[in-house]
Amino acid sequence: MTTEPTKPTRSADSRKSVRVVLVDDHRMFRTGVRSELAEEAGAAIEIVGEAPDVEAAVKVIRETRPDVVLLDVHLPGGTGKGGADVINGCFGVESQAGAPVRFLALSVSDAAEDVIAVIRAGARGYVTKTITARDLGTAVRRVADGDAVFSPRLAGFVLDAFGAAAGEIAEVDEELDRLSAREREVMRLIARGYQYKEVAKELFISVKTVETHVSSVLRKLQLSSRHELTAWAMGRRLV
Repeated sequence: MTTEPTKPTRSADSRKSVRVVLVDDHRMFRTGVRSELAEEAGAAIEIVGEAPDVEAAVKVIRETRPDVVLLDVHLPGGTGKGGADVINGCFGVESQAGAPVRFLALSVSDAAEDVIAVIRAGARGYVTKTITARDLGTAVRRVADGDAVFSPRLAGFVLDAFGAAAGEIAEVDEELDRLSAREREVMRLIARGYQYKEVAKELFISVKTVETHVSSVLRKLQLSSRHELTAWAMGRRLV
């Protein structure tokens, strides 16, 4: 099942609105969040699309290019990683304003493993579904501005997890810094099992260009094959 992007219903200046895609597999919950945000934030937050699963979410995010994605962490489809699959599938997508699309997890789960997994994938924050409409609206606007937002108890999980792995993260960042933005996109897709033709189609480039990028990535990371590249990326939780 796929969900088409919804058309804007408000006449407010879209440049002043935070454009949001809402991803959750429960339609009634999506309807409730839409209604609550409309009542609380008015035209300041504009829901531009919805999706119930991984594949539909990636499609609608790429089509609408929102500022923020409100994302459940447990979703059908993909590789079974839920929200993390959506984030990985939208790597490199920019909002219509030209900034990276930012992800805010909104989940019933407050389990440490769920929080850490989606933050490692690239989410800018994590709040639980007990949040009030006013606080959710504030969280969406803060994430759109580039801030990180967490429910108070969940922030401790993140600090503990990333504090313990500070050395590992620094090493990964140093290695990734060797790659250009396009090389990172190619690297992630190759590591996820895409063939060269599939990467070319996904990124709208030629197969020859994909081959050139892969060769450059392998050289910069001192790897000898795409299998080693996959192992390298998975070991650093980049896919």
